Amino acid sequence: MGVNVIMPKLGMGMEEGTVVEWLKQEGDEVKKGDSVAVISSDKIEKDVEAPADGVLLKIQASSDEVVKVGEAIGIVGEAGEETDATAAPQAELHREAPEMPVETPSSIQQTEEPVAAKAEKYVSRIRVSPAARKLAKAHGMDVTGIPGTGPNGRITRSDVERHIGHITPEPEPSISSPAPEADVEPVTSRSSIGKPLAGMRKVIADRMFKSLQTTAQLTITMKADVTDLLTIRQQMNESLQSSGVKLTVTDFVAKAVIASLKKHPAMNATLENGKLALHDRVHLGIAVALDGGLMVPVINDACCLSIKKLSEQIRTNADDVRNGRVGAEKLKGSTFTITNLGHYDVEYFTPVLNPPEIGILGLGRAMPQALFVGDELQKRTIQPLSLTFDHRAIDGAPAAEFLQTIKTMLEQPYRMLAE
Repeated sequence: MGVNVIMPKLGMGMEEGTVVEWLKQEGDEVKKGDSVAVISSDKIEKDVEAPADGVLLKIQASSDEVVKVGEAIGIVGEAGEETDATAAPQAELHREAPEMPVETPSSIQQTEEPVAAKAEKYVSRIRVSPAARKLAKAHGMDVTGIPGTGPNGRITRSDVERHIGHITPEPEPSISSPAPEADVEPVTSRSSIGKPLAGMRKVIADRMFKSLQTTAQLTITMKADVTDLLTIRQQMNESLQSSGVKLTVTDFVAKAVIASLKKHPAMNATLENGKLALHDRVHLGIAVALDGGLMVPVINDACCLSIKKLSEQIRTNADDVRNGRVGAEKLKGSTFTITNLGHYDVEYFTPVLNPPEIGILGLGRAMPQALFVGDELQKRTIQPLSLTFDHRAIDGAPAAEFLQTIKTMLEQPYRMLAE
């Protein structure tokens, strides 16, 4: 009898998951432990493995379908095995219309699988995110020639967008045709059929909406001169080269935030159910962008780490998120968050709070500027800082003082490195 491929439970609070894509198709041979599908929970994506050796007999949940935890999404068994008993709910759908025998000419039965069908089956095995597949289809593109930068070579939406940018559309041939009659209706554009948000995107939508509806968010900005910090960073990277550690500006900002939270403990707080809790430890969240959304893995007790250890943990957390290795416990418990849009040439923006935290720092792109240092005009590098805080928990003046301390730490990096 076939064995069900079950929607797994990836976290204590998970009740349902979304089938992102199938890596195997019906009729494909599989070995126990082979990845057959990709599913997503509220927070992460993960491969589902074949429960036994055999053939993928039936796919019971299509891509983008939401399935409850513990329910079957497919069946693995021996080739030619009937799946009626295992997939009873699916069989009931067809009881009202009994199958009629269809005669197939022997010549057709012996014909080899068409080349187009083989190509389609090959394309289906390529790892492509739903968003990337949809965008490629809309532009009539073949995804087989697009290099994937996602986990395990998966093609993401950004990969398709980059590929589109390198393609020059062929000019449409000019065809002479008679003018349309007056009573001919004009062609109207059609929009795609909407579908409800699911998986990670649904959770992000719910959390962001709740965050904006239940908190009093205010954003303030400052500029920090990080010219000296970049010099120290280069010197430290040269000394750490043998260890394989390469410090980034985000690492130094994280260290500056931790040092500033120690001096302003009112910002290292959470507000939940009308109760404000101050924390004596800094559990720092660093936002990581994914093709399907955003995750914030947490560095617990970040206040106890050197900048070298902090850098290693930031990199490890980001790699775990991008490769689907992060657990649900790693995505909760933060007391402050840092998010960075500098890679997208953004300068200032309005970060949205990650409840129940009362503060989040946004980093823009550091840009060279001409500034007077005393009476001398110099080329300096300026780092934009955007702090969003919950005005219910803290007022503007102490929040500004906190941001001012971060600015000072970045402009005088020896202060935070001494912490």
